[in-house]
Amino acid sequence: MTDSIAPSRRWLALGVVCLGVLMVVLDVTIVNVALPSIRADLGFSETTLVWVVNAYLLTCGGFLLLGGRLGDLYGHRRVFLVGIVVFTGASLACGLASAQVPLVIARAVQGIGGAIVDAVALALLMHLFTEAGERAKAMGVYGFVCAGGGSIGVLLGGVLTDVYDWHWVFLVNLPIGVGVVVLSLALLPGAGAAPTRPRLDVAGALTVTAALMLAVYAIVDANGAGWTSAQTLGLLAAAASLFAVFLVIEARVEQPLMPLRLFRSKTLNAANAIGILWSAAMFAWFFLSALYLQRVLGATAMQVGLAFLPSNILMAVCSLGLSARAVTRFGLRKPLVFGLVCAAIGLALFARAPVDGSIVVDVLPGMLLLGLGAGIAFNPLLLAAMVDVEESESGLASGIVNTSFMMGGALGLAVLASLAAMATQAAGGASEAAALNTGYRLAFGVGAACAIVAAAVGALLLPAHAAAQAPGESAAGSVGQTG
Repeated sequence: MTDSIAPSRRWLALGVVCLGVLMVVLDVTIVNVALPSIRADLGFSETTLVWVVNAYLLTCGGFLLLGGRLGDLYGHRRVFLVGIVVFTGASLACGLASAQVPLVIARAVQGIGGAIVDAVALALLMHLFTEAGERAKAMGVYGFVCAGGGSIGVLLGGVLTDVYDWHWVFLVNLPIGVGVVVLSLALLPGAGAAPTRPRLDVAGALTVTAALMLAVYAIVDANGAGWTSAQTLGLLAAAASLFAVFLVIEARVEQPLMPLRLFRSKTLNAANAIGILWSAAMFAWFFLSALYLQRVLGATAMQVGLAFLPSNILMAVCSLGLSARAVTRFGLRKPLVFGLVCAAIGLALFARAPVDGSIVVDVLPGMLLLGLGAGIAFNPLLLAAMVDVEESESGLASGIVNTSFMMGGALGLAVLASLAAMATQAAGGASEAAALNTGYRLAFGVGAACAIVAAAVGALLLPAHAAAQAPGESAAGSVGQTG
């Protein structure tokens, strides 16, 4: 697929794919900064405002597996373009919305587009870069976009909301989306569809999409409904039942949506487990540190964005250079474990941040360690998810690992927010800032524990010598044999 593509064009194509992914990744955090303005303008209540976020998470989490498989069947560039068009069109609808219901519906459609883009982007990159050293560098760029995009969104959201208004956190996607479509048509290779006439496993697609949507809804609404409520337990039971039906279908159907043999790969299984734990820790960083800065230290939206800037710079330096060299020299396991341990220490520093803390003393050190950890760890984690996968199933593998990230993030954020709220309430007689800080410190501590467990999983389960080989190659034949 890539033999006829000039090296310079491959890197331009990488930039196009990453620009599309950045637009989607930014959307998660850029909207959160604008939520107070959206609430005031459209009259949302506390309970209905969450659907501006939940509508997106619901469809994005539900359609990741399907989006990845569609890319394998119909061509990754074609499906990527469909995702960009859907996301951009829905962004326009969000930006023009003047009432609650149209905004929530547009956010749900935006989530579908985002799921499609996320699910096939990693597969596109794996096909563009087949040489191990180049692939590690390309994944470093992609990893920075995925890991750094969330904190960049905090900064950009603060600027757009303060300088303009909340509509622009959506409308800013329009020129980016149009540019990505035009450049994709010019630069991305059009090959990559299945060699035979594709047949979609409709029953499998319906059951797994419904199962994931129910699971996401149960998780994101659990704090309001109660974790032991009939609604939450019933939805989780229904999701588990549908997923069991999905597994039965996949075991029997001739052309399954998700061949179960994929899960014979210890590396893929380890990457998914790490992805769930790591995304929970990352969400603790993005959201809870922003809340600590705003609600405890009294920082403005702009100041919160600037507080993330040093970690973004460090993350860029590591992702775009150091991480790739580390993977080439040491394989996947050592850089991944090192990065996760750095992130755990960064979260542990936040877990001791005082109520009267300062940004330089109590925020910056943790931010820098988290930027270092994310910059080093994200590249080998993404490569680990794809290392044992055949090229014809790379889109599905990308969808699987992105589903792990989405579910881990949604579950992690819901659990950590619940723990923070309980600890805040238990603080009782303390001042509001002190009570809130008690809750945030507990949540940061749990986030640090998630990162440590993820590091342990990587140390125990990832092969010592696995590196950035092409899909389907054995680890023994790859670079990075110093493990």
